[in-house]
Amino acid sequence: MNMILRILKKREAILALIIVVLVIVVSSLAPNFLTYENITNILKSYTVLGIFSLGILMVIISGGVDVSFTAIAQVVQYAVVYVLLNYFTGNIVIAMIMALVIGTLMGLLNGFLIYHYNMPAIIITIATQSLFYGLLYVITRGKLLYEVPPYFWTLADGKIFTMAGNNNIGLSVVTVLWFVMAFVFSLLLRYTILGRSIYLIGCNRTAAQRVGINILGTTLFVYGITGAISAVASIVHVSIVQTVIPNSIVGQEMQVIAAVVLGGASITGGKGSVSGTVLGVLLFSILSNSLTLLKISSYWYNVYIGAIIMGSIIINAVQEIQQRKNMVRISVAE
Repeated sequence: MNMILRILKKREAILALIIVVLVIVVSSLAPNFLTYENITNILKSYTVLGIFSLGILMVIISGGVDVSFTAIAQVVQYAVVYVLLNYFTGNIVIAMIMALVIGTLMGLLNGFLIYHYNMPAIIITIATQSLFYGLLYVITRGKLLYEVPPYFWTLADGKIFTMAGNNNIGLSVVTVLWFVMAFVFSLLLRYTILGRSIYLIGCNRTAAQRVGINILGTTLFVYGITGAISAVASIVHVSIVQTVIPNSIVGQEMQVIAAVVLGGASITGGKGSVSGTVLGVLLFSILSNSLTLLKISSYWYNVYIGAIIMGSIIINAVQEIQQRKNMVRISVAE
C-alpha cells in the first residue's frame, strides 16, 4: 500500500492515470477514437510538438526559458528547403545535416548571449526570436515555398507496424524518430555527468559553479542542442505539411512549454523528466483529438491549455512547499 502511494505521488503516475481515464471516457463517447489508425494519426500530428518539448525540457531544467525555438525552426526549414530547391538536389540526410548545423549555431548564439550578459534567458530569447523571425520575413518578404524536394515525402509517409492488408495505416517513421530521441535524452539526463550538471545548474547555479561545473560549456550545450532539436522538428514539420510557410510554427511556444510543465518540470529549474514530458504531450494530443471527435469548438482548446498551465504551476508549487516542510521536519528530528 505504501509503495502504491509513493508511486501515485509522482507526476508521471498521475499523468498516466489521467490519460487512461480520459481515453476510457472519450472512447465511450466516440468509438472510433480507440482505433489503430486514429492513435497513429494522433502520434504523427503531435510529433513536431513532442520533439520541440525535448529541447525545452533541458532548458527549463537548467533554470531558463527559451521562446526562440520556433523562430529557429522557421528559419532552418526555409533556408534548407530553399537551398535544396535552387542549388543542388541532395537527399534527406543532407537536409538533416544542413538543418542541424544552422539550428545549432543559432542555439549557440542564444547560449553565448545568456551567459555573457548574465540576463534572464527569457529576455534574451524574446529578443532573438524577434531578430530571427524578423530577418526571415525581411529577406523572404513572406513568400511561401509551395514545393519541397520529393524525398521529404518519404520521411513522413514511411510507416512501420502496418496493418495487415493496408500499408497506409501504421506507426509513422517520424513518430519513431521522436521516441528514439526521447529515449536518448532520457539516458543523457539520468546517467551522464552532463545531465546531472544541467539539473544542478537549475537547482543552484552558485553551488554548481563552486563544485567545478563548467557553466559556460553547459549553457552552450543546452541552448545549442535545443537549436539542433528545433532543426530536427523543422524538417519533420516540412515532411508532414509539404510546404514552407514563414509563420506556420511561430506561436506554438506556450503549447510546448505547457506540455513540459505539465510533465512535472519546475519552471524555476532543477526538476523534470523526459517520461513526464512525453506524457504531457500525449495528454495534449488526446485532448485535441477528442475535441474534434466530439465536435466541440476548437476555441476551447486554448482554454484547456491555459487551465492546464495554471493547474501544473499550482501542483508544482504545492509539491515544492510540501518538500520544504518535510526537509524542515527531518532537520528538527535530527
